[in-house]
Amino acid sequence: MTDRDDAAWNRPDAPPPNWQQPPPQPPGPAQGSWNPGGYPPPQHYQQPGAWQPGPSPVVPARTTNTMAILALVFAFVFPPAGLVLGFLARQQIQQRGEGGEGLAMAGLIIGAIGTVGYVILCAASASTGY
Repeated sequence: MTDRDDAAWNRPDAPPPNWQQPPPQPPGPAQGSWNPGGYPPPQHYQQPGAWQPGPSPVVPARTTNTMAILALVFAFVFPPAGLVLGFLARQQIQQRGEGGEGLAMAGLIIGAIGTVGYVILCAASASTGY
Protein backbone atom coordinates (compact mmCIF):
# COMPACT_ATOMS: atom_id res chain seq x y z
CA MET A 1 0.00 0.00 0.00
CA THR A 2 1.26 3.43 -0.82
CA ASP A 3 0.96 6.72 0.93
CA ARG A 4 -1.21 8.01 -1.87
CA ASP A 5 -3.81 5.29 -1.22
CA ASP A 6 -3.86 6.03 2.49
CA ALA A 7 -4.42 9.69 1.81
CA ALA A 8 -7.43 8.92 -0.40
CA TRP A 9 -9.07 6.87 2.32
CA ASN A 10 -8.55 9.43 5.04
CA ARG A 11 -10.02 12.39 3.14
CA PRO A 12 -13.66 13.05 4.13
CA ASP A 13 -14.55 14.60 0.76
CA ALA A 14 -13.17 11.66 -1.26
CA PRO A 15 -15.73 9.56 -3.16
CA PRO A 16 -15.90 5.85 -2.27
CA PRO A 17 -14.04 3.40 -4.48
CA ASN A 18 -15.85 1.97 -7.53
CA TRP A 19 -16.50 -1.43 -5.93
CA GLN A 20 -18.83 0.16 -3.34
CA GLN A 21 -21.01 1.97 -5.87
CA PRO A 22 -24.13 0.21 -7.20
CA PRO A 23 -23.88 -1.00 -10.81
CA PRO A 24 -25.34 1.37 -13.40
CA GLN A 25 -28.90 0.59 -14.52
CA PRO A 26 -29.69 0.38 -18.23
CA PRO A 27 -31.89 3.21 -19.41
CA GLY A 28 -35.54 2.20 -19.67
CA PRO A 29 -38.45 3.66 -21.59
CA ALA A 30 -39.92 6.91 -20.34
CA GLN A 31 -42.86 6.62 -17.94
CA GLY A 32 -46.09 6.09 -19.86
CA SER A 33 -44.49 5.97 -23.31
CA TRP A 34 -44.62 2.20 -23.74
CA ASN A 35 -48.04 0.71 -24.55
CA PRO A 36 -47.93 -2.99 -25.46
CA GLY A 37 -50.56 -4.18 -27.89
CA GLY A 38 -52.61 -1.00 -27.84
CA TYR A 39 -54.06 -1.73 -24.39
CA PRO A 40 -54.83 1.24 -22.15
CA PRO A 41 -52.33 1.93 -19.40
CA PRO A 42 -53.07 0.18 -16.10
CA GLN A 43 -55.27 2.07 -13.69
CA HIS A 44 -53.98 2.74 -10.24
CA TYR A 45 -56.49 1.93 -7.56
CA GLN A 46 -56.51 3.62 -4.21
CA GLN A 47 -56.33 1.58 -1.08
CA PRO A 48 -59.78 1.10 0.43
CA GLY A 49 -60.46 2.21 3.96
CA ALA A 50 -59.92 -0.06 6.90
CA TRP A 51 -62.07 -3.12 6.38
CA GLN A 52 -63.68 -4.63 9.41
CA PRO A 53 -65.01 -8.14 8.94
CA GLY A 54 -68.52 -8.68 10.15
CA PRO A 55 -69.52 -11.51 12.41
CA SER A 56 -69.12 -14.86 10.74
CA PRO A 57 -72.35 -16.78 10.30
CA VAL A 58 -72.43 -19.50 12.92
CA VAL A 59 -74.12 -22.58 11.62
CA PRO A 60 -75.11 -24.84 14.49
CA ALA A 61 -73.94 -28.39 14.07
CA ARG A 62 -76.68 -30.93 13.53
CA THR A 63 -77.03 -33.09 16.58
CA THR A 64 -77.37 -36.82 16.21
CA ASN A 65 -80.63 -38.26 17.39
CA THR A 66 -80.05 -40.23 20.60
CA MET A 67 -82.72 -42.77 19.75
CA ALA A 68 -80.91 -43.55 16.48
CA ILE A 69 -77.76 -44.40 18.43
CA LEU A 70 -79.75 -46.56 20.82
CA ALA A 71 -81.46 -48.30 17.88
CA LEU A 72 -78.10 -49.41 16.50
CA VAL A 73 -76.84 -50.58 19.91
CA PHE A 74 -80.03 -52.48 20.76
CA ALA A 75 -80.12 -54.05 17.29
CA PHE A 76 -77.11 -56.14 18.38
CA VAL A 77 -78.21 -56.66 22.01
CA PHE A 78 -81.97 -57.23 21.66
CA PRO A 79 -83.04 -57.00 17.99
CA PRO A 80 -86.79 -56.36 18.52
CA ALA A 81 -85.95 -53.25 20.57
CA GLY A 82 -83.53 -52.10 17.87
CA LEU A 83 -86.29 -52.53 15.27
CA VAL A 84 -88.78 -50.42 17.25
CA LEU A 85 -86.23 -47.76 18.25
CA GLY A 86 -85.00 -47.47 14.65
CA PHE A 87 -88.54 -46.87 13.43
CA LEU A 88 -89.22 -44.23 16.12
CA ALA A 89 -85.85 -42.56 15.55
CA ARG A 90 -86.56 -42.12 11.82
CA GLN A 91 -89.83 -40.36 12.67
CA GLN A 92 -88.10 -38.04 15.16
CA ILE A 93 -85.33 -37.22 12.68
CA GLN A 94 -87.84 -36.18 10.03
CA GLN A 95 -89.77 -34.01 12.52
CA ARG A 96 -86.80 -32.35 14.22
CA GLY A 97 -84.28 -32.20 11.35
CA GLU A 98 -81.60 -33.97 13.38
CA GLY A 99 -78.77 -36.13 12.10
CA GLY A 100 -78.45 -39.89 12.48
CA GLU A 101 -80.59 -41.09 9.58
CA GLY A 102 -78.03 -43.77 8.72
CA LEU A 103 -77.77 -44.99 12.29
CA ALA A 104 -81.54 -45.29 12.57
CA MET A 105 -81.76 -47.14 9.25
CA ALA A 106 -78.95 -49.52 10.26
CA GLY A 107 -80.65 -50.21 13.60
CA LEU A 108 -83.92 -50.81 11.77
CA ILE A 109 -82.41 -53.25 9.24
CA ILE A 110 -80.19 -55.14 11.69
CA GLY A 111 -83.05 -55.26 14.21
CA ALA A 112 -85.42 -56.67 11.55
CA ILE A 113 -82.91 -59.33 10.48
CA GLY A 114 -82.22 -60.25 14.12
CA THR A 115 -85.91 -60.40 14.95
CA VAL A 116 -86.60 -62.69 11.99
CA GLY A 117 -83.67 -64.82 13.13
CA TYR A 118 -85.14 -65.07 16.64
CA VAL A 119 -88.54 -66.05 15.25
CA ILE A 120 -86.97 -68.78 13.08
CA LEU A 121 -84.88 -69.99 16.04
CA CYS A 122 -87.97 -70.13 18.30
CA ALA A 123 -90.03 -71.93 15.64
CA ALA A 124 -87.24 -74.47 15.04
CA SER A 125 -86.79 -75.16 18.73
CA ALA A 126 -90.58 -75.53 19.25
CA SER A 127 -90.84 -78.04 16.44
CA THR A 128 -87.99 -80.19 17.79
CA GLY A 129 -89.25 -80.16 21.36
CA TYR A 130 -86.40 -78.25 22.98
